[in-house]
Amino acid sequence: METLETLSDALNTTSDIQSIVRTMKSLSAVSIRQFERAEAALADFEQTIELGLTALLHERRARGMPLPWSGASHSGRSALIVIGSDRGLCGRYNETITGFAQARLAKDDTLLGIIGLRAAARLETNGHKADTLFSLPGSVGGLTGVVQSVVVQIDEWMRTCGVDHVVLVHNRREGRNNAKPTARQLLPLPPADLHRLDSAPWPTHGLPFFRMDAEGLLSWLVQQRLFTVLYQALAQALSSEHATRLAAMQSAERNIEDRRDDLNSAYRQKRQETITRELMDVISGFEAVGGQD
Repeated sequence: METLETLSDALNTTSDIQSIVRTMKSLSAVSIRQFERAEAALADFEQTIELGLTALLHERRARGMPLPWSGASHSGRSALIVIGSDRGLCGRYNETITGFAQARLAKDDTLLGIIGLRAAARLETNGHKADTLFSLPGSVGGLTGVVQSVVVQIDEWMRTCGVDHVVLVHNRREGRNNAKPTARQLLPLPPADLHRLDSAPWPTHGLPFFRMDAEGLLSWLVQQRLFTVLYQALAQALSSEHATRLAAMQSAERNIEDRRDDLNSAYRQKRQETITRELMDVISGFEAVGGQD
């Protein structure tokens, strides 16, 4: 049976939880903006890399050479990189991306790299253990280190495991709060991207010239493009995670407010019942004493 003391304790606990939820909402809102700015900050560098690839592809076409990897067949192993989360309280974020990733793990020899402990645990439960596991950065400052580790791992897979096809899957924001899974081919460069870069007009009258070996320059540009794609995808995923958590906290706050209203109503009712009972005891006692007199 509920008493005034238990209802009062429940109200205090509800207030503490509400304070925590509001703090998490604020942190998520700030983090979303930070990761969105980090993604936008790399736009100029990405454009520079694409201009370099455009110039190189135009030069190859002028010499009658085909697009790189245009006739290459996918004969080696595949690798899949999944970006999940390290923390909970973000709704179906990990469930969505792991379900999306499992559809692309049909081959048993596909190497699996996972960024995020919770996504790794969910995939391992479903029979897909990570070959390489990375932890997510806690802030924007840690993005570069994680991306560099992933790039190094991809290079090692290509050299030692015969990987020639790498796909990245992650969540991105759609609307204000929803997380939508998306896939992007990292290596080799998708034919659609190659044709787009090859057909893009050069912004000035003459193409730049270069003295570096063409194949070496192409390899360097592809590596830099890989870095930008991974960096932006990781920023998008983290922004999406915080947006999903923000939505979950908003829902939790509404539920807490409803619960607090119910507790306040129950507390007022119980307090009124207690006061009424005490008054009745006083009146009964007074009448009993008056009857004896």
